[in-house]
Amino acid sequence: MRLSQFTETGPNRWEQAPAKGKAAPVVIFASPRLLANMDETVGRQLAGVAGLPGLVGPAMALPDAHQGYGFPIGGVAAFDPDAEGVVCAGGVGFDIACGVRTLRTGLHEEDILAVQQQLADALFSAVPSGVGSTGDVRLTGKDMDAMLTGGALWAVKRGHGTATDLEYIEEGGRMDGADPKAVSEHAKKRMRNEAGTLGSGNHYLEIQAVDKIYDARAADAFGLRPGEVLVSVHCGSRGLGHQIGKDFMARMLAEAPRHGLRLNDKELACAPAHSALGREYLAAMRAGINCALANRQIIADLVRKTFASVLPAARLSLIYDVSHNTCKEETHHVGKGKRRLLVHRKGATRALAPGHPALPPAYAAVGQPAFIGGSMGAPSFILTGTAEGEALSYASVCHGAGRAMSRTQAKKSWNGGPVLETLRKRGILVRTASYKGAAEEAPGAYKDIEAVIEATVDAGLATKVARVRPMVCVKG
Repeated sequence: MRLSQFTETGPNRWEQAPAKGKAAPVVIFASPRLLANMDETVGRQLAGVAGLPGLVGPAMALPDAHQGYGFPIGGVAAFDPDAEGVVCAGGVGFDIACGVRTLRTGLHEEDILAVQQQLADALFSAVPSGVGSTGDVRLTGKDMDAMLTGGALWAVKRGHGTATDLEYIEEGGRMDGADPKAVSEHAKKRMRNEAGTLGSGNHYLEIQAVDKIYDARAADAFGLRPGEVLVSVHCGSRGLGHQIGKDFMARMLAEAPRHGLRLNDKELACAPAHSALGREYLAAMRAGINCALANRQIIADLVRKTFASVLPAARLSLIYDVSHNTCKEETHHVGKGKRRLLVHRKGATRALAPGHPALPPAYAAVGQPAFIGGSMGAPSFILTGTAEGEALSYASVCHGAGRAMSRTQAKKSWNGGPVLETLRKRGILVRTASYKGAAEEAPGAYKDIEAVIEATVDAGLATKVARVRPMVCVKG
């Protein structure tokens, strides 16, 4: 992307003035190098978002941003529902509430090295992964609706984990305002056998070792020690979330003229937040959030049981679970007052600052942990939110390294087998259902996670707490 198009308005903060006839500017948080290498499509998509009704503040992208559907992945935008603001299905995406859950194990990396291969095989066997993967939980009728309204709370009541887990999940493990009636039968059918499964693409289950501590106070609050072993689960709402997105994008596009919406990009199909369609989408999307929270809760239960069978001394406890594909109704400072906004985060992680009332008491003084995943061969990071970040980006940070090339390009550049062998020689064991998927997820297909994190921190959006490196990775 051409730097000349933007004005640097702060550390790693670049602004493009509103285009003719547009009311809002575009802001990208990135280092000069990341911005220069960013796909031009990100700028065009942000310009489209900037033209949507009821936008408050700029249309924003984070350092990991790349092309998405409608919104760029790594995009953030907030709309005022009481000022003709819209809700946009493309601003949430197809994998509703995809997110990361990270657990402590109480183990040291040396404990894992002794059984690394056995544990990798056991996790791959226990947690279904890959395209079309199905699990042992069968959901129909009332059970499906109970899951869509209950989220992780529903899963805990069925014996998957404990009530303590719920304290460390966004929304207490259950998103209010969900309505199963707003979810199509086809979407429910797609989820019938998928609870407790990873899926494919960039989703993963990873055993990680804490490699470096940057903020001792926050790390202590999160229970992190050098060499400690963590488990991270990255997945979302599976086929149900995808179908909700597909269903409502089509309906929003068809009904746009009725609401007086002129869309230059059909991928930005939206609806007034207070319209019947807008309210119905929010109810379905919230059901999708609960689906994802339940899914990660079930997977965490499978992980705990697997660790118990291989390493009985393990004690897996939840650090936090937060999504990065959502639209949340939140209160933020705007000008001299506060406004209730619909904050769209697509490939963007919420990161609350210290003192926020939604934080668990144990984290109130240090802020919310935000898990930023690297590739199979790169480290991941744990960040925490800042007051400055709440003001600049509605408490939003990056969600990963971000793709540097498309999946098609990656498959042309790498073969899955050699990729996995190279990682094995580095001490990283990967278990996958697809060599093609491994090629698509080759570490070289992603941006430099270290550069993305530094840009995020230098922009004031977050602080670094810890770096973790992969030891075992289960991929779809």
